[in-house]
Amino acid sequence: MADREIAASEMTEGVEAVERPSWLNIRDVSGDFVRGLWEEIPLFRLVLGTCPTLAVTTSATNGVGMGIATTFVLVASNIMISVLRKLIPDMIRIPAFIIVIASFVTITDLMMAAFTPELHHSLGIFIPLIVVNCIVLARAEAFASKNNIIRSAADGLGMGIGFTLVLILLGSTREILGNGTWFDMPFLTGIMGLFNYDYQPVIVMILPPGAFIGLGLFVALANIIEEKRKGNK
Repeated sequence: MADREIAASEMTEGVEAVERPSWLNIRDVSGDFVRGLWEEIPLFRLVLGTCPTLAVTTSATNGVGMGIATTFVLVASNIMISVLRKLIPDMIRIPAFIIVIASFVTITDLMMAAFTPELHHSLGIFIPLIVVNCIVLARAEAFASKNNIIRSAADGLGMGIGFTLVLILLGSTREILGNGTWFDMPFLTGIMGLFNYDYQPVIVMILPPGAFIGLGLFVALANIIEEKRKGNK
């Protein structure tokens, strides 16, 4: 009787293993998504994508626009490359990845030009340059080309949101200190105005040196937090 119960349980486990596809593993998918929010957040942990970060984060609005555009390209290109991963010859995989990424960047560029012309003009050349963004190509090579569609989409979404959050954080800091506004609304200027004082903006924060200073301080803060987190473990 015991032998029959053991055999029955083994058969049940085998059937469950067959009926549960790997892409339905919620733990793996959630791990792929969460990883991009801190453990491998592109700008703080991997230090990728710094060129557009330093260039466009003069305002929080620019940070949101660039972040959403990059996230769309990340998710869409990851999905497409995952679909085609078994069809693309290994020797030409990088050019093939770039063609896929460039296609979605073109779609993003045209959509932004049509529906958000002011933001498109503000971001300028850095929208087409998403094609050569290290984050996008790195996720295509390191993850999407080796994993299924669901996990690739989760990875792209997590990395994109992590990238967007840092852009918003840095853009907000620079805009608040450099202009006294936040999302083009009075912030420090309004607060100082309540006390009949004129806010004197820190002009350096909206200039290129301010981008390096701000990003460097945030990276240092992220490293301190990570060291304390590891120490608590």
